[in-house]
Amino acid sequence: MRRLLLALLLTGLLAAPVPALSTANAAPALEAGEQAGRASGVRLDGVSVKLRKNTRQVVTVNRTAGSHARVTYWVKRRGSWHQRLQTSSGRIGYNGLVPARRRVQGSGKTPLGTFRLPWAFGMNAEQDRWDNSYRKVRRGDYWVLDNRSDYYNRYRNKSQGGFRWRLPSSHANGSERLKDFPQQYEFVFTTSFNARQVRHRGGAIFLHVNGSGATAGCVSAPRTFLRKLMYRLHQDRVPVIAIGR
Repeated sequence: MRRLLLALLLTGLLAAPVPALSTANAAPALEAGEQAGRASGVRLDGVSVKLRKNTRQVVTVNRTAGSHARVTYWVKRRGSWHQRLQTSSGRIGYNGLVPARRRVQGSGKTPLGTFRLPWAFGMNAEQDRWDNSYRKVRRGDYWVLDNRSDYYNRYRNKSQGGFRWRLPSSHANGSERLKDFPQQYEFVFTTSFNARQVRHRGGAIFLHVNGSGATAGCVSAPRTFLRKLMYRLHQDRVPVIAIGR
């Protein structure tokens, strides 16, 4: 009898389906930097940086007081981060910093966080050794901040239409005519802030040349610093900017 019961028990166990593994307690997908050999984050000059895959260039922005900031350029060499350029004369928004998701258009605040530096534009013709994503500003070029436009937070020429370019810059839906800022926009790096075009969150958040004081939400630095970056930042190195306090 015992042999019969044991045989039936073993038969039942072998025939029973194997339960699917639960994903509730499974190890999470690898973040960049965990076991996969890619860094997910790093702290540079007191600023937390969220790295993208293959990022080898970082600009950190560390607010020092009020609208002033220290801006530093870093490169990754042989697995370590090295400072290459730094200025204590950086500026941020006249109303300070705010978490990116809480920023609103016209607030005068600079968004906190890490953003891509996807391409550059400016007032000069492209030079050798600049990244080929660079675009020279032409007459009629705007950065669209019209909340009714499909091109919100995008670079566009007024001849292409699709936004109310006649609205003055003081209007709640006024866009930036880029030629109106020949000093600040001589050298400009765009950021990926609000790349999804969330209306009323704002846009035109750049890294550009210093003006006379605080910015309206961008990060600025001395002209010599920006000019040097033009020769250094390249898209194949996946540059990012990290803004902290």
